[in-house]
Amino acid sequence: MLQKFDLEKTYQLLLISLAFLMPLTVAGANLIIVIVCVLWLLSGNYRAKFNQIIRSKLMIASLVFYLLHVVGMIWTDDFMWGIHILHKMWYFLLLLPILFTLVRREYIGRYISAFLLAISITEVCSYLVWFEVIAPFKNATVENPTPFMSHISYNPILAFATYLVLHQIFFNKKITNFLFSFYAFFAFTMSVNMFITGGRAGQVVFFVMLAILIFQVFEKQRIKSLIAILIVIPSIFFTAYHSSNLFKERVDKAIIESFLYSDESAQTSVGYRINFALNSFEVIKQNPIIGVGTGDFPVEYDKVNQINTPHLPSTKNPHNMYSLILVQLGLIGLMSMLSIFYFQMKLSFNSSKKFIRDVGITLPIMFLVMMLSDSYLLGHYTTLLFVFFSSFLYKDFEKN
Repeated sequence: MLQKFDLEKTYQLLLISLAFLMPLTVAGANLIIVIVCVLWLLSGNYRAKFNQIIRSKLMIASLVFYLLHVVGMIWTDDFMWGIHILHKMWYFLLLLPILFTLVRREYIGRYISAFLLAISITEVCSYLVWFEVIAPFKNATVENPTPFMSHISYNPILAFATYLVLHQIFFNKKITNFLFSFYAFFAFTMSVNMFITGGRAGQVVFFVMLAILIFQVFEKQRIKSLIAILIVIPSIFFTAYHSSNLFKERVDKAIIESFLYSDESAQTSVGYRINFALNSFEVIKQNPIIGVGTGDFPVEYDKVNQINTPHLPSTKNPHNMYSLILVQLGLIGLMSMLSIFYFQMKLSFNSSKKFIRDVGITLPIMFLVMMLSDSYLLGHYTTLLFVFFSSFLYKDFEKN
């Protein structure tokens, strides 16, 4: 068995590697996760680990959220799809608590640096594809250059990374002139990259992030915050709108599809989402408290869809995390999910460290917004981002 010092060092190297691989590769990140989990399960000291976990209200909320999915299997007809959902959500049962016991305060800077290094690589590749220096690969096209993941995941992650860089620019008092210039250039290129790629949820979150950051910069000056928001955000929006054909096209489509929605013309990205929400609400009305069960969303949705909109395709995912949880587990499930965000906010407000407080508040707000447009706690990249950063942003290192 590894000596304690060696095991601790191994854990930290693995976590830094995970932060780096997280935005780049599913297989690589999963390999690191498996190694971390196996080492943790075999390394003993279970009482101390258990005590760390149960002392955290956030960890308890995460475990309860997952266990509700397990309980929801009792009234599930489609058992196999329920197993699929349990598999997708297992990060909340095992990975988050494990990471919570392993992260160390002195390594937080390295976790974030590794993550930002990976984002810089994705950004460089994105620009190389966009400028046609290299051929498109994996998910990338010249028109929508997001090589390592789809734009649905890429843009929210890019928005969060941009926030981290901007926070360093505004609040890191020890930053050197060289590093300031580098971060400023990095933030600018990331912001441009946001609008040459097609993830509308990420673009919305980008503006939300900017608004939060401005409030944090003018923490005690709300009038200045509002004035800055009213100047900065519209300026960036209209600059992007008139500079990026892709952004302009997707904004125009979203507006037209929203205002001209009808059952007969719903076969668009926005139209499908509106239809998914309306049909999901019909299921929710029939099962408001405990839902239809962990695995029965596809079956129950299809029943309503066949009655209300038979000319439109059915779905296994309503592209809205709130609708999904309400259908599966009802109001009990929704309250359980929201409790995770509640404890994140509460723990952040109580932090004496500005970085932890600011980022800890921003992360849940970003997810609460973007989950309106997709089930972002089911996707690999975004769920891993949420879990990984939650493991150290909300840990009281003094007590653990």
